[in-house]
Amino acid sequence: MLAITPKALSPDELALYDWQLSVPDVGEEGQARLKGASVLISRVGGLGGVVAYELAAAGVGRLLLAHGGTIRPADLNRQLLMTYDGIGRPRMDVAVPRLRELNPFVEIEAVQEQVSEENAAQLVSQVDLVIDCAPLFVERFAMNRAAVELGKPMIECAMYELEAQLTTIIPGETPCLACLYPEAPPAWTRKFPVFGAVSGTVGCLAAMEAIKLITGIGTLLTNRLLLMDLRTMSFHRTSIARHLDCAVCSNIVHHTNKSE
Repeated sequence: MLAITPKALSPDELALYDWQLSVPDVGEEGQARLKGASVLISRVGGLGGVVAYELAAAGVGRLLLAHGGTIRPADLNRQLLMTYDGIGRPRMDVAVPRLRELNPFVEIEAVQEQVSEENAAQLVSQVDLVIDCAPLFVERFAMNRAAVELGKPMIECAMYELEAQLTTIIPGETPCLACLYPEAPPAWTRKFPVFGAVSGTVGCLAAMEAIKLITGIGTLLTNRLLLMDLRTMSFHRTSIARHLDCAVCSNIVHHTNKSE
């Protein structure tokens, strides 16, 4: 469980979260932990937008969103925070108000740029938890390195065509992204075939992993990779392990975000 200081809930917030307060092992204590948590989401497109929406709905207290660029027509088959009227506008100018309309009690900070080697450590240092929703490995590797070095858990999720995968990385305990991918896969590009329903599926699962990690309920996808093929509706979990010679995490032994 993350070392988070719970924050008191107002009567309006208790009313807003009424249905989830009755989930076993959550209650007001778990909801107060959600309010006390902060999460960085890299990109709020087809995958990250769903993650952000579900975490805002769940009452995570602070969302730090990093995504540059403007809305394009081709975004709208999957980027559910964006709107047709917003085409040509910065993504954050549309996404942030929509999240605030959903839940005005959540603090939302927008950074209108992608995660990079230059800003990753500064962004990751501000939060309790990172969720990697970036399509390009240069961003994913930068965030992974910063999360490992700062001891911040990272939920790693991705999709392609009708397939998706998900795992939870705990520095010093589990494989990091560089253990799974020492180098970026060849010919990996920003544009790839995908339906919004696929990114939405894995986005909801990633949000649930974050909720579990923050509240301490359930069993996390640590040291396991969940593989999904929605063409056949098949789901498979496979064990994964740290690489002793990993260039990023081989020397990491601390657990700075673990509570006693």
